[in-house]
Amino acid sequence: MPLVSKETTTNVPLDAQDAPVIGTPGRDAPGQLQQAITHGRPDGLPVVPEKSRGERLRSWDADDFHRPSGREEDWRFTPVDRLGELLADGAGTGALDWSSQLPQGVTCTRIESDRARELSPMPPADRPAALAAQRADGAMHLDIPADADVTEPIRLDLRGRGRDGDPVFGHLVVTAGRHSRATLVLEHTGSTAYAGLLSVVTGDGADLSIVSLQEWEDDTLHLHQQDVLVGRDASVRHIAVTLGGQVVRICTNAQYAGPGGSFEGLGVYFADSGQDLEHRLFVDHEAPRCSSNVEYKGALQGESAHAVWVGDVLIRATAEGTDTYELNRNLVLTEGARADSVPNLEIETGQIEGAGHASATGRFDDEQLFYLTSRGIPTAEARRLVVRGFFAGIVARIGIEDVTSRLMTAIDAELELSMAQDAPAPAEAAQR
Repeated sequence: MPLVSKETTTNVPLDAQDAPVIGTPGRDAPGQLQQAITHGRPDGLPVVPEKSRGERLRSWDADDFHRPSGREEDWRFTPVDRLGELLADGAGTGALDWSSQLPQGVTCTRIESDRARELSPMPPADRPAALAAQRADGAMHLDIPADADVTEPIRLDLRGRGRDGDPVFGHLVVTAGRHSRATLVLEHTGSTAYAGLLSVVTGDGADLSIVSLQEWEDDTLHLHQQDVLVGRDASVRHIAVTLGGQVVRICTNAQYAGPGGSFEGLGVYFADSGQDLEHRLFVDHEAPRCSSNVEYKGALQGESAHAVWVGDVLIRATAEGTDTYELNRNLVLTEGARADSVPNLEIETGQIEGAGHASATGRFDDEQLFYLTSRGIPTAEARRLVVRGFFAGIVARIGIEDVTSRLMTAIDAELELSMAQDAPAPAEAAQR
């Protein structure tokens, strides 16, 4: 049987008497005191957990975050022993090869670090994101003008030059003006060790889709924080597709600048043997009458394939009228694969429209396979059709034909590899 792990947790605010408090938790706690509360005490004593997901440290200074050991809640599923070059101090950094397709009116320019911080919706939430902003020597600024209706996708292609060079750190700031409408495709290919920070701000009434594609080579290490500030009455759709890389960790955070905002987080991932693919989301509902919907689906095959999904939703006391739901599904295709799925829902007000979450991990549905094979479809083809159907609902919502076609082709290639590995050797087949 495959090793499958599923956790479902609902967090509610604790009363002050329920847990010890050292000083004042949250962003205002200084220096070692803040570190002791949220990131592990420097003297090695037990950690005092935060009372709320919203209290976790954010800072532009990487020194405010200790180097993770893997014992922390945020890092317990991550193979941190393989990420040393992206977590250590140091001045030397490599580079990625950039190419872009910018429709008329859209600009992409380099800005200074101070300006990037001013434009960014929130500071980094972990050490690699802080290092990405600190060591990137400025940032790239993609600007979509107000009232622009950009019909062609904006494309940014980042390609790694190989693991034999220095690690790469980068910061990209995206601003979508008031009532603008656009789709951004951010594609990652090649081989590298890369820590990145993506900061997205949408104006009031804007409609922005962000597609983040991770199609790295098998030896790539990739840590990325992707932050989104949803404007008043704005709509943001964030789609993460992860098929390549050795260790990939995408942390997506969404906040709301005013009432009426809508955030949709979609994801697809396919983990092979030797891959660790991790997706973490935090949707912070602070403004009233906003909505969020999160749906991630993943498949795993291979002896050491590992996938992690963690979804946190916080509905603050001021977020009356919130409507939110999150869903994660994992399909285990072979023995030895492992999926960790942890949805968390924290609610501080009862005046909401709805809130819920669901998570499930399992094998193929035998009834579906039996239905297809009983109608003359070969087992291998039936298996392929089931997996394609599993992913198709999310992939089709990307809305960019060449991207969806390429991704379904890549999924088919993954399945062909799985079936080739499962097929008996010629001599064995002859004996049968």
